[in-house]
Amino acid sequence: MSTINVLNMAGAQVGTVELNDSIFGIEPNQIVVHEVVKNHLANCRQGTQSTLTRAEVAGGGKKPWRQKGTGHARQGSTRAPQWTHGGIVFAPKPRDYSYVLNKKVKRLALKSVLSDKAAAGKIIIIDELKMDAIKTADFRKFLGAVNCDSKAVVITAEKDDIIVKSARNIPGVLTTTATILSVYDLVNARSLVVDKAALAKIEEVFA
Repeated sequence: MSTINVLNMAGAQVGTVELNDSIFGIEPNQIVVHEVVKNHLANCRQGTQSTLTRAEVAGGGKKPWRQKGTGHARQGSTRAPQWTHGGIVFAPKPRDYSYVLNKKVKRLALKSVLSDKAAAGKIIIIDELKMDAIKTADFRKFLGAVNCDSKAVVITAEKDDIIVKSARNIPGVLTTTATILSVYDLVNARSLVVDKAALAKIEEVFA
């Protein structure tokens, strides 16, 4: 097991903790991570695009000119696709882009991202992440004390409204709990700030 320093909210080292190799020490599988990120983005698509086919465009009921003898090409409707204000060929319609991935694939991707962050030294363990009042300035000061980059995911054991509301106005900073980690959010973050209690829950749930 690899060992990582534990910091307090002032940035001082107060101990060490061992990371579970089955979660933080595997060989990252980049192909699986790519599949899960692609799945996340597909599931986020609204799919509400919609245009009109020639059958749905208003008008065009009258034949614009007679079939023969005009010198023009034959036309049956002014709403055919080649006409201005005509319908759209193969018009896009509302659809659902979401699809389901195997749970084992998602779990392997999550472990791969956590292992990659651990190997790069991008995981910061906090002894106790707790605030008495909602203060964005204090939370920003805490991030600076632990040398955290602007793009960070803050992970707590349980939802803490004070932490959530203190961090939500800081650009690039997201908060989440240990049981609902998103591979996309973790990949997108430069650093992971993890409460020590949240680390124990991650190892309990995903080991």
